[in-house]
Amino acid sequence: MHISLTAIVVDDYDPAIDFFTTVLGFELVEDSPSTTNDGRPKRWVVVRPPGAETGILLARADGDAQRAAIGNQAAGRVGFFLRVDDFEAAYQRMVDHGVRFVTAPRTEPYGRVVVFADIAGNRWDLIGPARGDSTGSG
Repeated sequence: MHISLTAIVVDDYDPAIDFFTTVLGFELVEDSPSTTNDGRPKRWVVVRPPGAETGILLARADGDAQRAAIGNQAAGRVGFFLRVDDFEAAYQRMVDHGVRFVTAPRTEPYGRVVVFADIAGNRWDLIGPARGDSTGSG
C-alpha cells in the first residue's frame, strides 16, 4: 500500500506545470483531457519528482470554494515536504528561478531546510542532508 497522488489546487494548469517541471525539476507524468463530474472539460495533470512513486495531481480550481483554497491548502502551515540529495544545488536552482522563500536556509537535526512557496502560495519545506552528510538520510 502507498499513497499514489496528492492534489494541489491551482489557478491554471500550464503555469503550474511549468513551475513544477522547470523550477523544481519534476517530471510531467500525465496530461490528459478529462471531464468534471457534470461533463465540463478539464485535464488530468500529474507531476512527480524523478524516480518517485508518489505524484501530485495539479487540479485547476472549479468554483469559489476551490478558488479560495488556492495557496492555503494547509491553512498557512508547511503542508508539503521535498527531500533532495543536494540541498545547495536545489536551493540555488530555485533562487535562480525567482522562487519566494519564506525563511532563510537553516540546519536542523534532520538536515538543511528552507521554507518556500509554490506557484499557488502553498508552503513547502525543501529538506536536504546536513552539511557534510552525503548519505541523503539527513
